[in-house]
Amino acid sequence: MTSYCIPDAAADLAAVAALLEIGERLGVSDLLDCQEPATVAEFAARAGTAEQPMASYLAALTAAGLAEQLAPDGSGAKFRGAPDIGEFRYAAGYLSWAIDANRPLLAHAREFFRDPATATVRHSRDGVRVAVSAAWIGSLGFYPGITAAVLARPPAKLVDLGAGAGGLLIRLLRELPESKGVALDINVAACEEARRAAAAAGMAGRLSVVACAIESLVADPSPIEGADLIHAGFVMHDLVASGAAPEVLATCRTILAPGGRVIVTDAVPNVPDERERRFSALFSYLHASFMNVQLPTEQEWIDLFAKAGFSDISAQPQRLPGGRLFIAVK
Repeated sequence: MTSYCIPDAAADLAAVAALLEIGERLGVSDLLDCQEPATVAEFAARAGTAEQPMASYLAALTAAGLAEQLAPDGSGAKFRGAPDIGEFRYAAGYLSWAIDANRPLLAHAREFFRDPATATVRHSRDGVRVAVSAAWIGSLGFYPGITAAVLARPPAKLVDLGAGAGGLLIRLLRELPESKGVALDINVAACEEARRAAAAAGMAGRLSVVACAIESLVADPSPIEGADLIHAGFVMHDLVASGAAPEVLATCRTILAPGGRVIVTDAVPNVPDERERRFSALFSYLHASFMNVQLPTEQEWIDLFAKAGFSDISAQPQRLPGGRLFIAVK
């Protein structure tokens, strides 16, 4: 019997990524994740499609072991996501981020090599694709660490800078029924998706979505006023590259209540550890070569918070290769 090897794992991951991407595009991922059985008709209604193609899709998920069929065939057939669908989506997130979210960089690599400034203007990444793939990775790669840090000292109002489609903030607000949140992102499409997701989760009254650049908070911090916790997930390195990070962090510190916290989830470059080295190398290379972002080292991150006036700064490794969770207290 042939042993399971890297090529076999690659075939599995490619299939999982494609099948789950279809579900994401159809808008039925939440139905698969909730573990509550739903009929073909309910899946089709959520996606706005006919029942027959939805039945075929759900049958494919079941054949792949990503879903379970709990009732006989027909329009009343019921399906739910497999118990380990979250682990599969987490793994597929790396492929989705590397290939799908960064497709413009890969497809136009020659242009980036020859004239990076022009290529950067011509070939920007799709903010929604970046947000979705980040949420897939984040579900197990760094959301658990953030969640534990937030719940250790529950905030009344928390802000997520660069919130994308709002997945993390919605997850946190489910755990904090008395709290309110602000999702801030420059991408208008991602903000619209965050509003839709908040409404679907019954949180439209608790979650405000603001479409603006994080840098704009230096001149107008009103969107984050009243916050006692501010999180920034994989966006602060862009502000480091642009030179805006010191002022943004100083503004965050000023606006926070005494004892308030800034939690930054981000990455450090080229981690040599065997578990982290390959994805860390790709993440570091793409950012340095295609996005003009040199990731700070762990010590450089800590120094950045200290210069902004924060104290009690800590750094915690995450499951995401190269990922670090920085906590800075006012």
